[in-house]
Amino acid sequence: MVDEKPTPELTGEARFEAFRQAEALVQRRRPLDALKALEPVLDAEPNKPSVQLLAGRAYFHSAQLNRAERALTRVVELDPSDHYARFVLGRTLQRLGRLVEALAQLRMASAMNPVPEYQDAIGEVTARLALGNT
Repeated sequence: MVDEKPTPELTGEARFEAFRQAEALVQRRRPLDALKALEPVLDAEPNKPSVQLLAGRAYFHSAQLNRAERALTRVVELDPSDHYARFVLGRTLQRLGRLVEALAQLRMASAMNPVPEYQDAIGEVTARLALGNT
């Protein structure tokens, strides 16, 4: 039996670099690699909104929607004014088919920051609801 050594705790600078690497990987649409890079940061700082938001985005882009929902809900609990977290949470709920809940989050996001992307998402969900696709 091989003894596994525990992973040493990352320094603040190393966590920052891991976070930046994960962020770049999410932007390059490599969410699974991003989650791997982000893992030690999540372990060290599980209640940091920026860390949970990045994890939520990576989970969303890798279709791990229940995990995305948990991470993004945590962000909203920690920072209720984070419009982008509410937007991604709304999109996650939309993909889960929970359109009424999605619409509520998307409307809050748009009320906080009325950008076209948020308003377009509201239009999509509203149209699906009108068609009876709940």
